[in-house]
Amino acid sequence: MRIDGKVVLITGASQGIGAACAVEFASAGGRLSLTARSAEGLAKVARTDALITAGDITQEETRRAVIERTLERFGCIDILINNAGAGLYRPSWDAPMEEVRSLLELNLVAPLALTQLAVPHMRARRSGMIVNVGSIAGKMTLPWLTIYSVSKCALGALTEGMRMELRRDGVHTMIVCPGYVQTAFQQNARGGPPPPAMVRGRRFAITPERCAVAIRKGVEREARTVVTPRSGWLLIGAMRLFPAFVEARMAAMNQTA
Repeated sequence: MRIDGKVVLITGASQGIGAACAVEFASAGGRLSLTARSAEGLAKVARTDALITAGDITQEETRRAVIERTLERFGCIDILINNAGAGLYRPSWDAPMEEVRSLLELNLVAPLALTQLAVPHMRARRSGMIVNVGSIAGKMTLPWLTIYSVSKCALGALTEGMRMELRRDGVHTMIVCPGYVQTAFQQNARGGPPPPAMVRGRRFAITPERCAVAIRKGVEREARTVVTPRSGWLLIGAMRLFPAFVEARMAAMNQTA
């Protein structure tokens, strides 16, 4: 898909991967509609011609406002990037159900609800793309982020199922699976600090800008799955080929918390 001139709606656009995507897609000629909870953060990221809608996308009124304002300004939505999300450092057997529901609302329900609002307009034009930012944790469960892994695994399944559902309508879907990215994810995650081994692993993290480039290139070639960095495929492959070994190593990392 050619990005130049396309309308790109990005959630969680005030920082991290979302903010980097705003810069990257604007540089490629995209017309931006940006949303996040922080109006101040959005103002720092947005160019003068970008549409800003501040609010909590787990709330229906915010989701409807984002879609309606985007259509009023631009007349269409070509690319929806469901980027907003959060983590939870808590054992699944001990996680408060209120926090579990809150995480699933943000990481899974909100992207689905926004997609349901955007897709009818895409189907009418027989063109569009849904980009769901998942995680490598959606391909291989991380025991220190089990509920987060569940949400991202479900998001991946949703992306794949929707791709088949919308194939005849000219609407494509893509799942993005980043590894460690240099964002405020760990500081903003719920449930306490991550295991020390995970903190040390951040020295291998990629920048949000590098992740955004991978997303933009994935959109341009209409990829099904983007894993960034590409070395993440080695971890995914190891889990599929040697699950007992990989599980034992990750369990040991988790026990150092």
